[in-house]
Amino acid sequence: MKTSAPTTHDDLRDALRALCAEFPPEYHRAHGAAETYPETFIDALTKAGWLAAMIPEEFGGSGLGLTEASIVMEEINRSGGNAGHCHGQMYNMSTLLRHGSDAQKKKYLPRIASGELRLQSMAVTEPTTGTDTTKLKTTARKKGDVYVINGQKVWISRVQHSDLMILLARTTPLSEVKRKSEGLSVFLLELDQVIGKGMEVKPIPNMVGHETNELFFDDLEIPAESLIGEEGQGFRYILDGLNAERSLIAAECIGDGYWFIDKARTYANEREVFDRPIGRNQGVQFPIARAFVNIEAANLMRFEACRRFDANEAAGAQANMAKLLAADASWEAANVCLQTHGGFGFAQEYDIERKFRETRLYQVAPISTNLILSYVAEHILDLPRSF
Repeated sequence: MKTSAPTTHDDLRDALRALCAEFPPEYHRAHGAAETYPETFIDALTKAGWLAAMIPEEFGGSGLGLTEASIVMEEINRSGGNAGHCHGQMYNMSTLLRHGSDAQKKKYLPRIASGELRLQSMAVTEPTTGTDTTKLKTTARKKGDVYVINGQKVWISRVQHSDLMILLARTTPLSEVKRKSEGLSVFLLELDQVIGKGMEVKPIPNMVGHETNELFFDDLEIPAESLIGEEGQGFRYILDGLNAERSLIAAECIGDGYWFIDKARTYANEREVFDRPIGRNQGVQFPIARAFVNIEAANLMRFEACRRFDANEAAGAQANMAKLLAADASWEAANVCLQTHGGFGFAQEYDIERKFRETRLYQVAPISTNLILSYVAEHILDLPRSF
């Protein structure tokens, strides 16, 4: 199946596909059914250096960009896996890489690159503020050589499978800043030093079996050197991570989309009803073709978002649009694939129902379709703010 993927990344894709082929559908199906974390697969990706793609070579990484990182995520999903188990390592990395101190980079990056440490978790979202990030209520109060953290976070993933976590908290009250985006700060937490010592973790059972949690902070003390960058500038720093996240999620949706389309076209060619393959019917082939066209279009926007990010150009608009286009396209492809298979699409052995649930998440997370449309309306089309 020919796609719009750049041919210059063929070697990268071939290597990833070879590794992913060692983990057949049965492997991911078993973890999906049991709602367990695919440690062996993640360890293999780490050992091969794929999760250190964005870490500079001087710190033991590959020194690649978001473009290459996005291909890693795409190929995991295209192989039938779920990059949601490890994508945090990629988008969280940009916050540390771009805004961390030299001391923080020297301390953590080599150990992340080697696999000794995982940076898989980012704590931003809260129960009462959601995407209205500037109004978050978790506070970090400076007290001598420590910060004291109080508050609550929700939908914080991979805490049980990470050693480090990025935390966004308010260091200056909202009432005391000129702009609501000021007064927020980013911290890097060592989880073994905070869980049970002021931070409590409560898992949230959910539809896709994706491990995620509520976090509770009660007078948690963290060292002052946990601060990333300048105090009060955290909202600007975290945007780098969010733009990377949306571009990577777009890549994952594109991987899902190609998986669904390939599954559908293969079945449509093989399945015979009334003495002919069902793929001969335009009612079957046209929806598959349209889903493919939409994935291809989203793919181009994904690469434009990644190109701008890697060039240190403004990438917020492209990252948001790539995520919206890719999430919509993958969801369309999922429905087409399920419809093409008929009743067999609901059988677990075909893996469609698992991937169907996984790709549905991205209509909602990490930012909903409607909020992206609000962003485009206000910031690109100069329409009045709607909320």
